[in-house]
Amino acid sequence: MKLLIDTNVVLDVLLRREPFFRTAAEVLNLTQRDDVREYVSASAITDIYYIANKQLKDRAAVRDLLERLLKIVSVAAVSEQEIRNALNLTWADFEDSVQYSVALLNEMDGIVTRNPDDYQEANMRIWLPEQVLELFAVNEP
Repeated sequence: MKLLIDTNVVLDVLLRREPFFRTAAEVLNLTQRDDVREYVSASAITDIYYIANKQLKDRAAVRDLLERLLKIVSVAAVSEQEIRNALNLTWADFEDSVQYSVALLNEMDGIVTRNPDDYQEANMRIWLPEQVLELFAVNEP
């Protein structure tokens, strides 16, 4: 299964945000399974860096966190095609439109986010972290 991991879930892990940290970390740990591939969009990486650096105020620590993240997830490109698709959507939040377009055009199975309402118009599965963990608990290899 190919999953796009939304920015908020990644930040929950990197910044150890409670009460979300443990569940988000378990979502990222799903990559240890042979049947799961997780992605973060290239545009989300810049957002993650900006937000983490704003909070931690330590560029070296943020770079280290991103290096560790990239050992777990792959980065999905954001090309002109994804941007054009996002522009054609009538969603309120352009960033969410880009995230969705990345997942859609890369034929991912769904998006894992703490904000499913941001993707109400999506034509793919949108899971809360808890929901995707339940899915894989039921479908153990």
